[in-house]
Amino acid sequence: MKRIVVTGVGAVTPVGLDARTSFENIVKGKSGIGYITKFDASNFRVRIAGEVKDFNPDRYVPKKDVKKYDLFSLYAIAATKEALDDAGIETEKEDKERIGVSVGSGIGGLPTIEKYKEICLEKGEKSISPFFIPLAVINMASCDIAIMYGFKGPNFSDVTACATGAHSIGLAMRAIQYGDADIMIAGGTESAICPLAIGGFSSMRALSTRNDEPEAASRPFDRDRDGFIVSEGAGVVILEEYEHAKRRGAEIYAELCGFGMSCDAYHITAPDPDGEGASLAMENALKDAHCNLEDVDYINAHGTSTHYNDIVETRAIKKLFKEHAYKLCVSSNKSQIGHLLGAAGGVEAVFTVLTVKNGIVPPTINLEHPDPECDLNYVPNVAQEKEINVAMNNSFGFGGTNAVLVFRKL
Repeated sequence: MKRIVVTGVGAVTPVGLDARTSFENIVKGKSGIGYITKFDASNFRVRIAGEVKDFNPDRYVPKKDVKKYDLFSLYAIAATKEALDDAGIETEKEDKERIGVSVGSGIGGLPTIEKYKEICLEKGEKSISPFFIPLAVINMASCDIAIMYGFKGPNFSDVTACATGAHSIGLAMRAIQYGDADIMIAGGTESAICPLAIGGFSSMRALSTRNDEPEAASRPFDRDRDGFIVSEGAGVVILEEYEHAKRRGAEIYAELCGFGMSCDAYHITAPDPDGEGASLAMENALKDAHCNLEDVDYINAHGTSTHYNDIVETRAIKKLFKEHAYKLCVSSNKSQIGHLLGAAGGVEAVFTVLTVKNGIVPPTINLEHPDPECDLNYVPNVAQEKEINVAMNNSFGFGGTNAVLVFRKL
């Protein structure tokens, strides 16, 4: 079986406009959560989110063409440019039929759908832009990237709610293993901070209402957590067949050695209380990686800051790892950046790779009063320096769909 390595990373997040700045800020424990500015949320039950700050699309596409792209696509394009530059890939010298794109989104152009529904109702159908449908459909992020660079390899967009980014990376790994590509641009992107999304998640009682303390609102594994924070951004990794990467002298961050999937088959939003589905996905990923339980040093947790997710994920980890669970570092990036929905797995994969590369584990901030049912080492509030040889990245989505990635230090 072909070996797959990560040779480049890129990210746009609430704590930075590139991967390294974002990682440095989460290591420092900086929060990217603040008050919503994208629309007037003063009368909403939830008035906080993880917005990307100071993003300038003109850096990535010609100013005259910006209107042709939804923001979720622009975030993906920005993260991809950074990742390609980071990988040192000279696209004009590569066989573009052997380069593919797998960048998914959980919701896609929801703000655009919201906008044009209002325009249609107010001004009639003739006022709808011909760009509306291409702006909104989820696969357009992958297609926009391919069109921009001329990549003619596999092109697809996974949609599995909050597991989208991780599934996209895992399926991209498979595309290389099956011989369909030598290089895959893979990850997730999202920009859904709009009235419909905030109102919809709020109606489910899924979001934190700690409006007076935005930076303290996301608190995974803490006794006083009260929901997640909707956030936006993108995370992209360059996956490359190992021998191909060696031939061109690429710097390798880590090996993507395992990918596991499962389904709880339990409920449309709630996880299986026993953690069986999550545990199975982790077990499948370790089997795929040919790793033993004791090999794992770190788990980048899904860690949403919702009551059931954090307890169930903890149960799942203990169910699989048993005594070794208490020797693991487990932390949640969502404590700093909130929940990027379909982009979460992409951004958190970037951070997991950088954790392996740099030997420093980001903290779970706002962990002041640990939930008694959450009793692992969640790296509370302060980063921990530790050599990480094998790291796991968990992503779990609505409908009970689970995806787990395993990265190994080389």
